[in-house]
Amino acid sequence: MIEQYFKKPATWDRIRACWLFELIERYVSYLHDKGFAQRNIYHRVPVLMHFAAYARGQGAKTWSDLPCHVQPFADGWLRERGGNCRTERAKGHVLNAARGPVEQMLRLALPDFLGSGRRRMPFPFTDQAPDYTDHLRQERGVTPRTIYSHSINLRSFEIYLRRVEITRLADLSPAVLCSFITERGQRLGKNAMITLCASLRVFLRYLHRQRLHERDLSVVVQAAKRYRLSAVPRSIPWADVQRLLASVDRRTAIGKRDYAMLLLMITYGLRSREIGALTLEDFDWQQERLRVPERKAGHSTAYPLSPIVGDAVVDYLKHARSKSDHRQVFLSVLAPCRPCESNCASNRAGHYIRKAGIVVPRGGSHTLRHTCVQRLVDAQFPLKAIGDYVGHASPDTTVIYAKVNVEALRELALGQGEEVL
Repeated sequence: MIEQYFKKPATWDRIRACWLFELIERYVSYLHDKGFAQRNIYHRVPVLMHFAAYARGQGAKTWSDLPCHVQPFADGWLRERGGNCRTERAKGHVLNAARGPVEQMLRLALPDFLGSGRRRMPFPFTDQAPDYTDHLRQERGVTPRTIYSHSINLRSFEIYLRRVEITRLADLSPAVLCSFITERGQRLGKNAMITLCASLRVFLRYLHRQRLHERDLSVVVQAAKRYRLSAVPRSIPWADVQRLLASVDRRTAIGKRDYAMLLLMITYGLRSREIGALTLEDFDWQQERLRVPERKAGHSTAYPLSPIVGDAVVDYLKHARSKSDHRQVFLSVLAPCRPCESNCASNRAGHYIRKAGIVVPRGGSHTLRHTCVQRLVDAQFPLKAIGDYVGHASPDTTVIYAKVNVEALRELALGQGEEVL
């Protein structure tokens, strides 16, 4: 594998003579399999060679002796090569250039080695309520995405209890809960507060059922009121949509991928997680059909494949998509190659909305989804047909778009409401 990236035989001999050659070879094979660029591998191997020489000079004899030398090596690397760095961020890049490859290599050889990377935080209150996630998953049938949402809300509650020096869940009281909710309400919006209170109620009911608390405190937690049809869809004008699409640099791999995702959101009103779940089998090129199997309401939808969308997807698949065994259509551009996460399309939509200078609250995938629906409303499609097109679970969800049916509202204002109704 080394011969694929280094052309000179003298370089091969020098790498093979290194006492960590077996580990370096394994690491290079790992990078190759994950699709890392050749220049990336070319720059990392010399760092590993320097680390091997440093560790041997410090008395390391086996692989298990290496972890304690990683940070001193990285600090020395920064002192030698970071003299021209003017900011802490620049110094961090130099430090990570040395520490990152070494730690990544050691994770392949030492299963217990974690390194300095971000630790995966345990689910909140695992020490006092260890079976809570099993309760959510097995008894309530909660999806992993919702469990993650519960963990975020309960972690903020856990941090608050630690700050007010309450260490036992049995010591919870209505006053503590009210104080926490009041504090969070000053920072969160209405929808976020509704989600937070829902997570708290489920958790508090579980504590009472498991006799971890003598009272059912879930009755204390009252969510903020959300009035039906109080919101207005956050769509953008079609001229802004064209400006947004024009801001995408389609010469790059990431631009080709993002352009295809944006067209799927604009044309079909797909949600971000629906785009992330699309597989190669969902595109029927012979019949010119697009199938969306994993909708929020639990059903699937089939669409005629628009030529513009089809051309953008084909351009991405042919010229930008990384070679991978993954069946998902949209993959990360940078190695290691993996399917895009459920929020990737929303983040990219928000990026291009800001890049195009479009001002909209909470710009993301739903902005383009609402824009798609707005176009259908303006074309005077029935609300039932619109709801079926974008995959609404209930007609009540589509009714909100009647508030932005400008032409129908104008006729009502002119006294011609009977024809509209």
